[in-house]
Amino acid sequence: MIICENLLFSHGAELQNYDSGDFIFEEGTTPKYYLQIKTGTVKLNSFIEDGREFIHGIPFDGHCFAETYVFQNKKYAVNAIAITDCEIIRLEKKRIVQLLIKNPELFLNMYSYTADRMHYRYVIAAPFSFQDPLTKLSLIMNHIKNNFGFIEKFSFAIPYTRQQLASLTGMRIETVIRAIKKMEQQNIVKIANSKIYI
Repeated sequence: MIICENLLFSHGAELQNYDSGDFIFEEGTTPKYYLQIKTGTVKLNSFIEDGREFIHGIPFDGHCFAETYVFQNKKYAVNAIAITDCEIIRLEKKRIVQLLIKNPELFLNMYSYTADRMHYRYVIAAPFSFQDPLTKLSLIMNHIKNNFGFIEKFSFAIPYTRQQLASLTGMRIETVIRAIKKMEQQNIVKIANSKIYI
């Protein structure tokens, strides 16, 4: 977890429950809280003009999301939607700022977490401008695998559906399915019980 849950609750945080499919916040609304996931999985997304979904990230238990909005007065540029039933800890912006001022090490934890996500964006930004689906999928899958500390080949099961991989890469699901089959033929991934291992 980014910030100790008990510490958040002792400073006035509330626990909010969301059902799968519920919006936690919508694009264009005003941020009011620091948000940290106690349990569940959330997707941060945008809808492209043709109605397709682009997923910016899929945080889960212990992760915070949209935390940069604590430090600015801009409206959300993305949606946050519960993928599973979720328990979300929320603390008002002014209270989280006070907590961070009193405990600078917490600010460093949060900044380190945000910096790691920015690193991911830098790593994938240039290759994502190319059209090759295998390159895009390999980049995302290897980043996730490395993030979880797995090294051995085929030791890590990708925790996303093919549809989520399509939304994460901006590709159509049919393209992702074809690319994964090619990756399996080229011994880049292994498929077992519909799971993708890299």
